[in-house]
Amino acid sequence: MPPYDFRGPSAAGARGVISAYRRLMRGTGPPNPTGDRHWRGSARFATGCALTFAALTLLLDWDAGTLTPPRTLLWLALSAALFAVLLPPKVTAGPGWLAVRSPLRRRTIRTDALVAVRQYDGISSHLVLRDAFGDRLELDSRVLVANPLLWHEVDTGVRRSVALGTLRQGTDVLRRLGHEIDDETARSALRASGIS
Repeated sequence: MPPYDFRGPSAAGARGVISAYRRLMRGTGPPNPTGDRHWRGSARFATGCALTFAALTLLLDWDAGTLTPPRTLLWLALSAALFAVLLPPKVTAGPGWLAVRSPLRRRTIRTDALVAVRQYDGISSHLVLRDAFGDRLELDSRVLVANPLLWHEVDTGVRRSVALGTLRQGTDVLRRLGHEIDDETARSALRASGIS
C-alpha cells in the first residue's frame, strides 16, 4: 500500500496523524523561503496606481467643490478595491511546501505529498495542486516560469511525491511546465550573455 493511502480500517487514526502534522507545519518553514522575485515590483505598482487614483479623484472632487466626507470615503474605498484587484498573490516555497498568500487568506500545500495537478488555460493559465492532506492551492503558472528558484523548490517536492507514489494525476502537466521553464531559463541566459 503506498504512503498516504488511508482507506483502511485505521482511517480515524490517520486523520489524527494528518491533523497533528498540519498543526506542526502551520506557520513553519525555513527562515528564508524562496519567493516570487517580481512580487515587490508588482506590489509597488498596485500601491502607486491606488494612491494615484485616490489623489486624482479627491483633487478633482475638491476642485469642483463637491468633496464631502461620504464622497471622500467612497473614493478611498474605491482606491482600496483597486489596490486589492491589482495586488498579485505572494508565492513562497520551501522544502516540501508551497504557499500562496492573498490579502484575505493564505493557502499552503505539501509539494512532497501531492496527489493531483491540473492546468487550466484561459485568460490566464493557472495550476491547481492538491495534496494528500486535502489542501488545495491555485497559482498562475507564469510565476513559476519567471522564478526558476521557486520552480526548483516545487520540482524537488514533486519528485518526492512521484517517488512515494502519491502523485497520480498531472505528471504530464508538470513535465511540460518544466520544459517551458528550462527553455525560458536558457533564453534568459543567452540574452544576458549577449549571444541572442
